[in-house]
Amino acid sequence: MEYAAVRVCLLVLFVQLVSSRSVIDENRSNEQLITEFENLKWVSSRESLEADIGSFIQPTHHQHHNYVQMTVFLRHLTEKYPSLTYLHSVGKTVEQRDLWVLIISRNPMIHEPGKPEFKYIANMHGNEVTGRELLLDLAEVLLSNYGKNVFLTRLVNNTRIHLMPSMNPDGYEGSRLGDIDGIQGRGNSRNVDLNRDFPSRFGSGARKTYQPETRAVMNWIMSEPFVLSANLHDGSFLVNYPWDDGETSRDGISRTGDHGLFVRLAYSYARTHSHMWKKGPRCISSFSYNEPVIGITNGAQWYPVSGGMQDWNYVNSNCFELTIELNCQKFPLARALQGLWDDNKYALVQLIVEVHKSISGFVRDAITSEGIPNATISINEHAKVIRSAAAGDYWRLVNPGTYQVTYDRDGYIPVTREVKISRETPRARLDVYLEPASVASLSQYPTLIRRRRLLH
Repeated sequence: MEYAAVRVCLLVLFVQLVSSRSVIDENRSNEQLITEFENLKWVSSRESLEADIGSFIQPTHHQHHNYVQMTVFLRHLTEKYPSLTYLHSVGKTVEQRDLWVLIISRNPMIHEPGKPEFKYIANMHGNEVTGRELLLDLAEVLLSNYGKNVFLTRLVNNTRIHLMPSMNPDGYEGSRLGDIDGIQGRGNSRNVDLNRDFPSRFGSGARKTYQPETRAVMNWIMSEPFVLSANLHDGSFLVNYPWDDGETSRDGISRTGDHGLFVRLAYSYARTHSHMWKKGPRCISSFSYNEPVIGITNGAQWYPVSGGMQDWNYVNSNCFELTIELNCQKFPLARALQGLWDDNKYALVQLIVEVHKSISGFVRDAITSEGIPNATISINEHAKVIRSAAAGDYWRLVNPGTYQVTYDRDGYIPVTREVKISRETPRARLDVYLEPASVASLSQYPTLIRRRRLLH
């Protein structure tokens, strides 16, 4: 009996070791991680994505849009594509401008259980405008190609895409065309930097009054089960990932529990950009920051930020957010917009594609089959624990590997399932049925429980 017990213990230990080795080693350098992702063919190149998408209708008029012009443009799209769009305001700025969000999907007005939610936010700093115009271009491309381009149609059908072209329209109205690296219009109309205005994870605990733009965006983020996001900026030429603050390791990186995942997501954008992924200097500017030689960087390693939006997303929601620096010049002339669109058009699409590389499904009650909201989904002791949405649906972004995924909820018996993710199977659908922990509840439905076990 003792020998048998030892064998079982050794077998369990062996399985744990194999499982741990089958997941990307996140303690290596970014360059080493990128090499592994390239070798695994887990990131698309710009050329391969271009071939996958094929030809598509592209925007022909590239120009700057002030607040009124942007509003007219967005309303025009909703009038032209009423079944694919929903335009709504998530709040008002200090000067009472609307914070517009355009939702694009086959059923845009509501969250469809099982369909992931993706968002882009641009123009958080009012004088950083490239993302503002790129999101208007992206909206036009997704809509004008619906039913004409198979790849883009499938993306719209299977994703609910939220586009906020401007989080700081007040700042934009006070900014200056041609600004290279200035600060005029950077803050809102109260001159508050919105990317320092979110609750810090190392805050003092004292109550703080947040700007109306910040409060509106926080409420919006918590109202939707967002999975993946990017915040579009200017002033450099790279993709920045969390943490933006906190203690750094010997290499200067402040690692989250999902460091390897963030590296892959960041590099997925950079690699499908025309040249962001290439090694070399970023921008020649007046800033003294340590510019990375590759197209991605850890936020704290680049320069620490407290109260930033991407860290707040990671701490408080299910959403994994990147900060993308699109252009060395903050407010480029209109003649530069065509080239900026060409540089970023495939990368903007690719990041939306990444939302589908996940373990996803529903967490349900084993007796009623109803979805269980707020169930926890964990993949190891370090990575972020995500929670199921109102209908029990969930999405857990992951790198390739073998995972022991644990599902739990107060009042239920936790369940662990093994899931394998690879290049051949980049996503896994897994519906899990949790049994109530109450013996009294279980005893009322013994036959049904046994049937559930046979079926699942």
